[in-house]
Amino acid sequence: MATFACGFLFDWLHVPAGWILAAIVGSASIALYTGQDLPIHPLLKRLGRSLIAIMAAAPIVAADPRELAHYVLPGLAVSAITIGIGIVGGLLLARSEKAISRETGVLSMLAGGASVMPMLAHDMGADYRYVTLTQYLRLLTVTISLPLLVPLMDVPRGAVEHHNVPYQLVPLIAIAVIVIAGEPLGKLLRLPAPTILGPMLLTILAAQLIPGIALPAELKIATFVSIGWVAGGALSIPALKLFARQLPATFAFIFFLLGACAITAIGLMWWLDLTYFEAYLASSPGALETVLALTDEFGAGPAIAAIQVIRLIAILLVAGYLPKLLKRR
Repeated sequence: MATFACGFLFDWLHVPAGWILAAIVGSASIALYTGQDLPIHPLLKRLGRSLIAIMAAAPIVAADPRELAHYVLPGLAVSAITIGIGIVGGLLLARSEKAISRETGVLSMLAGGASVMPMLAHDMGADYRYVTLTQYLRLLTVTISLPLLVPLMDVPRGAVEHHNVPYQLVPLIAIAVIVIAGEPLGKLLRLPAPTILGPMLLTILAAQLIPGIALPAELKIATFVSIGWVAGGALSIPALKLFARQLPATFAFIFFLLGACAITAIGLMWWLDLTYFEAYLASSPGALETVLALTDEFGAGPAIAAIQVIRLIAILLVAGYLPKLLKRR
């Protein structure tokens, strides 16, 4: 009840990532009051992972393959800068705080795929509580800052018309099949992070045959709530103290990352002949839904979605191979 009360309130107040924050607040308050963790059923965790993977695949499915091919090099350049900063920042964080493992540090600092990282952290044995809180603190900062920065930029004025897509039975059946078969497929193909990349791959393949695969609003809320419950239900006083101790370093990293992306946008602007508004959105460190919403609202070009999608794929691959990369290091 606490989760849904906070969720409707945050939704009414238009709080970014409101339902995830509501689930964290609701479950964490009960866990702290009782002094006991709130375990989440394994089936609910699996459902949440699969639905998150379907959501993460949505911008990849919507992107034109020819546009993705045209923006591969700029997208890889932006990805290398963002991922490099995240890995270095995560390793420095792990070195400064012994309670934070290298996997936890890097996953908490990788920008992009915020909804996926907590699930990856859980599968890799990292501290998913800290990863979730750090990722959504960055997401909250970026989401709030983007609309505030729009009036300061020279933005295009080609707003597009929006259409509501009705729910259809066949896409819903396809979603159920992806939830059931996606994770086993990922393990069969020995994909990195199979619980996420398996359903993502199956979603991309299914979308070629069944157009209109998208999560209804109710399933999105259920997915966000499951993420928040996993993170908030395991919070304890020591975990909160650790997170509070790292808040200065976390905010310093977030603002450093925002500055680095703002500088990267200057080079991207000249490389692809974009406005600075488009270049900044293309290199923005996360908040993909907000970025795509602003892109749609102002009728910006295809470079934004293409570069963001390329970076999302790169970040998921790096995160999936993270344990092997750290062991080799």
